[in-house]
Amino acid sequence: MRIAVVSLFPVMIREALVHGVVRRALDSGALEVHCVDPRDFATDLHRTVDDRPYGGGPGMVLKVEPLRSALRAAAARVGQGGRRIYLGAEGRRFEQGMARSALEGPGLVLLAGRYEGVDERLIDSEIDEAWSIGDYILSGGELPALVVIDAIARLLPGTLGCAQSADEESFGDGLLDWPHYTRPPVIDGLAVPAVLVSGDHAAIGRWRLQQSLGRTWLRRPDMLERRGMSGAERVLLEEFKAERGR
Repeated sequence: MRIAVVSLFPVMIREALVHGVVRRALDSGALEVHCVDPRDFATDLHRTVDDRPYGGGPGMVLKVEPLRSALRAAAARVGQGGRRIYLGAEGRRFEQGMARSALEGPGLVLLAGRYEGVDERLIDSEIDEAWSIGDYILSGGELPALVVIDAIARLLPGTLGCAQSADEESFGDGLLDWPHYTRPPVIDGLAVPAVLVSGDHAAIGRWRLQQSLGRTWLRRPDMLERRGMSGAERVLLEEFKAERGR
């Protein structure tokens, strides 16, 4: 999987890639990440990449020419068919399914916005899709780029210590994850649920699914509505509700 990030601050990307799961994916060769700085494509002495907005107002807007050249250079690193993604507040909210679908192509070009944003003509002519990681304002697109890279890296074969982990985490099946416990069995008077120490793997699987359904119903009902449920899952959820007097 190849990802190229177009960023005015490539050091932010590079320094975050030397840790954890992403570093493991890079070391194994399952992932390549390239950084492209638009300043390298500026044509003036001061390497200018932004200018004042038409119509007035505060801040600066990233210019078309250096960004366009940087995007095309990044696309060449990724290869033919790589999608070009603008990371901005107006984009489609990034979700687990989008990380999975990214693996179906040769790679991604991620454009990290800055300042007041990017000249709209660049987005219209050079960008395939816009993504957002949430409804809040950040200083730039570098952190969203790292979020996307991390989410994708976790799905690459051999990256996680246990391949099953990627499937069983929150959002893997459209549900939030179940509660997790470890030793000691009792702490501050709170005991691990008895089913988890029963050795009955069928009962444990049933409990975990029920907890995932219940947590999603309590905390993210929108996810449950989109996902839907089987008849057996509806029974489990109704039992979960009954236990809580809902």
